[in-house]
Amino acid sequence: MPHKIDFRGVGIVCVAFCIVFGYTKDKKKCQYGSKNSMCAGSTQEIISLRISWLRSRQEIALREKEYWKGICGTGIERRTALHAQKGNMGYKDLVFDEGSIFLVTGGAGFIGSNLCEAILDMGYTVRCLDNLSTGKYENIEPFTHLDKFTFIKGDIRDLDTCLEATKGVDYVLNQAAWGSVPRSIEMPLLYEEINIRGTLNMMEASRQNGVKKFVYASSSSVYGDHPQLPKKEGVEGKVLSPYALTKQVDEGYGRLYKELYGLDTYGMRYFNVFGRRQDPDGAYAAVIPKFIRMLLNGERPVINGDGKQSRDFTYIDNVIEANLKACLASSEAGGNAFNIGAGGREYLIDVYYDLCKALGKEVEPVFGPPRLGDIRDSNADISKARELLGYDPEYDFAKGIQLAIDWYKENL
Repeated sequence: MPHKIDFRGVGIVCVAFCIVFGYTKDKKKCQYGSKNSMCAGSTQEIISLRISWLRSRQEIALREKEYWKGICGTGIERRTALHAQKGNMGYKDLVFDEGSIFLVTGGAGFIGSNLCEAILDMGYTVRCLDNLSTGKYENIEPFTHLDKFTFIKGDIRDLDTCLEATKGVDYVLNQAAWGSVPRSIEMPLLYEEINIRGTLNMMEASRQNGVKKFVYASSSSVYGDHPQLPKKEGVEGKVLSPYALTKQVDEGYGRLYKELYGLDTYGMRYFNVFGRRQDPDGAYAAVIPKFIRMLLNGERPVINGDGKQSRDFTYIDNVIEANLKACLASSEAGGNAFNIGAGGREYLIDVYYDLCKALGKEVEPVFGPPRLGDIRDSNADISKARELLGYDPEYDFAKGIQLAIDWYKENL
């Protein structure tokens, strides 16, 4: 009869073994124990079981290591993405290699200038490329005295300009484009030149100059007429405007540049971005800043349609987070496009009355005809961005809209 030993001295191993491999039907003892003792067994059995347990833990650790290597890369990229997976919201604690250089195209615009500011605040070097056709020099003027900021007035439609701007750059954040669905219907040729050819020039320049990551602005408009909510990558409908088509083409080039040339590209499908520095003026102004300006001026805003259309309004700091985390994403995640929203859904008429209440105004809107090319409803499924980028938006609509209102009160 095999010699029995008391296993209490290493009981923790048996307890862990029970947790990993389960209990017997009556739950009173480990299924690997004897009848008389929960932690008793032959020496040979115990050694065999302990070796098996250790091997299982080694296999689990190896699989975990390979998983994070595949999803998050190595070194700084892995640490950053791991923190994000654990619920690390925002971008201010992200870490890049010392001396990293970022190029932000469209850097004098709404999203671009906020990206420039965020990167400078983190201590890294920024080049800003903008032709100032829609961007404003006043958006970047506060940075122009900084040693780590360089402004290049140039056009992404010129390949030589793009090649010069990307020399020595680690990360490109390509925000240069013309927005507005209605304007694209009026000027489709110009949209093709800027949004397609310009983006292609930037991808090619980045490829030739060995840029590490190319992150570019796309749009939720690529979902077109598909009715599914929330919107999920891979389930797109027929696009409804030249603007949406340009973004669809950009995503196609992003995929091809990854597959054919190995350039890590990441498309950001923005969902109705709003926040500080968004222009409230002009015929093509976005709805939130336009409503705020008109209400502050005592004017009656126009709502196109019945106001029951819905949008996933996304605060600017969420967009900054997405772009910077894309720069730290794994190469395996490259070639993809990602929904960048807050994951919520607000009806336009509700947004309007929320703004009235916050501003202390009692002004009824004017209802106009629906805009040609607009989608009816929009709501982002952000699970793909969460998984592959570590995107975890810090600002919901309520928090973001209050910050936006405060900014416009001070700056309009």
